Amino acid sequence: METPQEGYVLHTYGPPRYVKHAVASVHTLRRHDADRPVALFCPESHREVLEQNRLDSVFEEIEALPAEHQSIVGFKHHLGQFKPFDRSLFVDADMIWCRDPDPLWHQFAAFPFTATGLQNADHFFGGPKGLGVLVDVLLRRRQRTLCRFGLTHLPRVQAGMIYARDDATTREVVDRAADFLAQSDDTHFRSRLEEGRSEETCEWSLAMAMSELGLHVFPWLQGRNSPQLDYIDALVDHDSAFTEVTYRFYTSPFVYSLRGLPNARLRDTLLGLAEQMPRMGEYVEFTPYVLHFGWLHQKAPFEKFAERVWTRLIEEQRHPRRVETTSNTAGPVEE
Repeated sequence: METPQEGYVLHTYGPPRYVKHAVASVHTLRRHDADRPVALFCPESHREVLEQNRLDSVFEEIEALPAEHQSIVGFKHHLGQFKPFDRSLFVDADMIWCRDPDPLWHQFAAFPFTATGLQNADHFFGGPKGLGVLVDVLLRRRQRTLCRFGLTHLPRVQAGMIYARDDATTREVVDRAADFLAQSDDTHFRSRLEEGRSEETCEWSLAMAMSELGLHVFPWLQGRNSPQLDYIDALVDHDSAFTEVTYRFYTSPFVYSLRGLPNARLRDTLLGLAEQMPRMGEYVEFTPYVLHFGWLHQKAPFEKFAERVWTRLIEEQRHPRRVETTSNTAGPVEE
């Protein structure tokens, strides 16, 4: 019997810089996983950029991403149409891989479909980001949403990493997610378009679909075994190439939640105060599987890294490094 194929799936659209992000992400992945194939779904313009610079070979497969699917929900609410491998791991392009992901694959294999997340979403998930969340809590809007749709709990989905094995389950999840999004007026969730964002989120609708179908999220925050962790400059020590990465992970969920504060001075002050308090300031340090540059105010280091990788890879295509074989070695030596 043929072994099921495992592979990574990325997608890009929009300005050409996003396909550069995908190339840089796969560049770091190949440091740790040289075997599993990578597929890219993208518009024709992105394929042309790759081919013109002879970087299309970074991906084992490059497939067309139709215009109607060039959005967050357009892609992630239709994953069944973009599943090239028996066991597909859908990952965002703004990720840097820091260590061998093989243990993650073994853990994902237990699920027909899963996404990274938390078993219980906080009140900000899909809701107001300011003090308006207190109104939702006082009026029990979340509870009313769950009762209206016959749900008993709302998990938190972080859709930067989604694993899909069973085709039928995958289609069922994304179809139900699309249905829930179409009924957003009957929920307490807020449209991200009203916040000034250019795209709608897929996460709360996927969370409702997984809740309805009895599917578990893959624990997002579990110390060294966390599948992906947010890049926050105050928490990460790394070299310019991200080959040596150390992450400070606060074991108190409340303290760790402070990482997202956009005001660096306030964030660092609060973290410093926490470290002076018994139990709250405890942390562990390790190399994570993945750094995810999901916070808008923390994307600059990744964008600079992606540009450096892109420039270097193009230069290597134009001027390949000379490889010599000497009598004292068993193989080629790169200069």
